[in-house]
Amino acid sequence: MTYENVKKEPLVRIAKRPELPKKKAILVRISSIFVALLLGGLLILALGYNPALVYADIIKGSILSSTALKSTIKIAVPLLGAALAIAPAFKMKFWNCGAEGQITIGAIVATYFALFQVDNLPSPVLFIVAFAAAAIAGGLWGLIPAFFKARWGSNETLFTLMLNYIAIGFVKYLRVGPWMDKGQMFPKIPMFDKAARLPEVFGIHIGWIIVLALVIFIYIYMTRTKHGYEIAVVGESVSTARYSGMNVKKIIMRTMFLSGAIAGIVGWMMVCGTNYTLSDTTANGYGFTAIVVAWLSKLNPFTMVAISAFLAVLQKGSNTIQTNFGIPASASEVLTGLILLCMLGSEFFINYRFVFRKKTVGGDK
Repeated sequence: MTYENVKKEPLVRIAKRPELPKKKAILVRISSIFVALLLGGLLILALGYNPALVYADIIKGSILSSTALKSTIKIAVPLLGAALAIAPAFKMKFWNCGAEGQITIGAIVATYFALFQVDNLPSPVLFIVAFAAAAIAGGLWGLIPAFFKARWGSNETLFTLMLNYIAIGFVKYLRVGPWMDKGQMFPKIPMFDKAARLPEVFGIHIGWIIVLALVIFIYIYMTRTKHGYEIAVVGESVSTARYSGMNVKKIIMRTMFLSGAIAGIVGWMMVCGTNYTLSDTTANGYGFTAIVVAWLSKLNPFTMVAISAFLAVLQKGSNTIQTNFGIPASASEVLTGLILLCMLGSEFFINYRFVFRKKTVGGDK
């Protein structure tokens, strides 16, 4: 290597790292959590509080009482469901950023049955019909960007993002229009009758059982079925999939229908099991946070359970410290963001490394 070539080489460059052993990768991820807690502790100190007491309160306020634990699980359930929804699409490298809208569309359809069919159908039938209708509606909403992607190669990221706003806008129209509760000063959609609310098991609506069943279903679907194999091949190389005789357009649309259907089921859970009404914030950002869950879990459904639970603890705990310590909501969000940033950053160091320019003496080396 000549001196001139060395001079042109950057001082630091990023290179792909050979695959780390599993134990080392786990160690890096665990270390990232400790770094996040350290940075969060510095933030808490800057606000004038004891980090140990704040962290203890996060745990206490999220899992150490029956009421807190139930609230935390109610946060984890839709987050896990949304992550499962986008997993098949992400495996196919179809970047579905529209889970928020698909959840909302499922919630709208479920709300229709909860408001207008509650007197016409017995509760078990009402739940089943609303469940199926929400799944179909979410699936059809997911089919829209899939069709345009398969037919004309449109950008699915932008397309799915824009559909989120359309779905939320439709809720706003219903809230101030045909579904508005006439007995309220502020425009809102009426609360559901008790007959339209999901039954509870161990004090939590039955959605948690459905989501755990979906964990097993998605794992088997993605790892043990022909459809799952086709999704993986399309994700690796569309050209290879076409060469092997796969109908790529069909696979894209089928997978996105499944993705949207699961998101629609999450919408059904939100309105019938948690909120008992529909609003433009029903999806509550779960569709976007699910992207973080999916990324950190490497699309493994069982790992998603742990990560969703962890994020739910953070969210519920941050609400608690706002009340008990008077920490501003913005500071709580920054604390949560720091932890997520460090966890995501660990994936960078697992997959990449910094390479520094070597020193040379004289001309050629």
